[in-house]
Amino acid sequence: MYEAKSKEIVLRRVREALAKSAPFLPPTPDFTSPLHPPIALEDLSVVFAENFIKNAGVFIYCDNEEAFFDQLFIYKKEQNLQHLYVWESNLQNALHHAGIEFYSDQDNFVRDAEASLTTCESLITRTGSVLVSSANAGGRRLSIYPPTHMVVAKASQLVPDIKDGLQRIRDKYKENFPSMVSMVSGPSRTADIEKTLVMGAHGPKQLVLFLIDDLPH
Repeated sequence: MYEAKSKEIVLRRVREALAKSAPFLPPTPDFTSPLHPPIALEDLSVVFAENFIKNAGVFIYCDNEEAFFDQLFIYKKEQNLQHLYVWESNLQNALHHAGIEFYSDQDNFVRDAEASLTTCESLITRTGSVLVSSANAGGRRLSIYPPTHMVVAKASQLVPDIKDGLQRIRDKYKENFPSMVSMVSGPSRTADIEKTLVMGAHGPKQLVLFLIDDLPH
């Protein structure tokens, strides 16, 4: 009897609720509006640097290419990097003229590689990430295997979001889209073992970016 009465109360409340007018519905969301607020073009380098450093990356600003060579020489010496590997011909020529020693062969790469220097496709400001691909001569290994991965990029490669970086790759390679595109956000890290953060478990322990300012002032 009690169960039947309780059931009747519930059903009555349901009928009453259905008889009432529908509540006011919020306006339909605008799915075309951007998810994040836009970043002003003049703030791209500052916002990128802040986010890159938050990701535990080493950010080195260079006024020009000459400053890049000086900064690279100093960093290489300070970190005692004896085996710097560079496979991109444009970088090899530039470093050769600047008098900076590097290795271009692959014979003892697995045994000796301490650091690598590569270019990148673009710099993602929103996340402070470096967008790399397999299309350049550095391939996949130079950005993954050596403990220190160094990247040289220009301020003109800064883009606000991931979609902008991917669009640049589409425009650049068209139908020959690279087989690998990766977004590198700081050194490799994992917390799989006892939730303890370990750096460099599945890749470089250090990510270093030399940003050359090539924008008009």
